[in-house]
Amino acid sequence: MPFASRLRLLPSLLALIVAALAAGAVPASAHAAAHRSVAERPHHATATKKKRVAHKTKPAHRSMPADAPSTKLSGPKRRTKRAKPRHGPPPAPQHAVHASAKNAHAPRLLARCGFTPASRKQLFSHAVYVVDENTHTPLYARHADTVAPIASVSKLMTAIVWLDSAHAPLQQRLSVTAADLDTLKFTHSRLGVGASLTRANMLHVALMSSENRAASALSRDYPGGQPAFIAAMNAKARRLGMKHTHFVNATGLSPQNVSTARELASLVRAADGYPLIRRYSIDHEERMATGQGQLQYVNSNRLVRYGQVRASVQKTGFINESGHNMVMRMMVHGRRPVIVTMLGSATPEGSRLDGVRIAHWLSCSLR
Repeated sequence: MPFASRLRLLPSLLALIVAALAAGAVPASAHAAAHRSVAERPHHATATKKKRVAHKTKPAHRSMPADAPSTKLSGPKRRTKRAKPRHGPPPAPQHAVHASAKNAHAPRLLARCGFTPASRKQLFSHAVYVVDENTHTPLYARHADTVAPIASVSKLMTAIVWLDSAHAPLQQRLSVTAADLDTLKFTHSRLGVGASLTRANMLHVALMSSENRAASALSRDYPGGQPAFIAAMNAKARRLGMKHTHFVNATGLSPQNVSTARELASLVRAADGYPLIRRYSIDHEERMATGQGQLQYVNSNRLVRYGQVRASVQKTGFINESGHNMVMRMMVHGRRPVIVTMLGSATPEGSRLDGVRIAHWLSCSLR
């Protein structure tokens, strides 16, 4: 091609080159921007992901080294771990099981020994309370908290208060006076006015044979006389926790001498702490020199007198208002003390039969 023609094409070629360069600059710019955007996106996403991973693994990093085994536990292992502490208080269900096991070993009267609803209905006494002394476990209670007259059972407290005073020698003699006569019930006594016994014998016949004039003479012989003696009886009852027990005389002839079958168990337990009460109350018989002749006394409790039960302390009592009462500290199998209190039998035979029945329940049920 001639040189002149080439010169004419030169502007067109330059224009094409400029246009081509302009067209190539735009895609390059866009590609650079896109490249920057893509580069930035993975950077931010990676940073965010790292932060989340670091946040999740941070507690594990603090609590254990990286090569430590996993702390996840399977279901059974997790339960075992919760139940592992054994020195703390057991769960509530275990308490209930423990209490049930304890009650299963507590002494109780057994149906196979005749302790049935039908046999309990055959008891003649209105109020009955039976308690195992060693474990303080009540074995049977019927109307045990009913307040009722206790009659000559009062003489157990009479003996306790008189022995607590220890103000006169037991071998000194004490005479019966007109002040000892019963002007309330007008009961009879073989101890006439002027008869005298040693104080020990007065206590003996008051407990063994429920001699009213002997009990009255002992209360009159107390420092301060009978009012002080009665106050001492009531004070002793309060110290023994006998809140419903009250005395107005030493003989029990007043229906205002009251207590409950349950509280009388505390009186019997206290009386057992006195050797003379134990000895005199269960003695079968004794001959006494009264200064007016010899008198033969026997135990008013036929269960004890004829050896139908073995007891360490006993007392009977009767007035019209109370019915026939009997309290005993029975020695089951000769060694296990059980206190039995019975109030309100209509007849002395009913009271005796109740004692026989309860003694059988005890000897068969307890070992």
